[in-house]
Amino acid sequence: MFEITLRPYETSDFDRVRQLWSSAGLHPSQSDTSDGLARKQERDPELFILATTETMIVGSVMGSYDGRRGWINKLAVRPEFLGMNIGVRLLAEVELRLKALGCQKVNLLIEHENAKVVSYYERLGYATDPLIFMEKWLD
Repeated sequence: MFEITLRPYETSDFDRVRQLWSSAGLHPSQSDTSDGLARKQERDPELFILATTETMIVGSVMGSYDGRRGWINKLAVRPEFLGMNIGVRLLAEVELRLKALGCQKVNLLIEHENAKVVSYYERLGYATDPLIFMEKWLD
C-alpha cells in the first residue's frame, strides 16, 4: 500500500495537475494557465491542496475565499484512485481551512457534463440551489 500526503500546490506542479484534471474528466478553463494558477497560489496558497503519493499527484482541490463566501473548484481524483476517500479527505481539509479563515458558507459549481457527481456532494452535505449562473471573461 502507499501513503497519501496532502500538501500545497507549487508552480512546478502545473503540468502534472493539468494532466490530473484531464484524467478526472475536468476541462481546464482559459484561466487555468501556468500564470493563472501562480496568481491563485499567491492569493490563497493554503487553499490549493494536492494529494500525493511518493511518485505522483493523485488528487487536487482548489479553494478560495473572498472574505464572505468560500468556493470549491477542481476537486479531482485520478480514476484509478477513486473509492479511497481521497476526494473526501481533500474536501474536508479545504473546508477546515476555510472555516479557520472565518468562512461560514461554501459554494461549488458543477458543469453539466459532470452532473454525475451531484450525488457525491449531496452525501457530503451539499445541496443544490436553483440559481442562474452567468459569466463574462475580461480578456
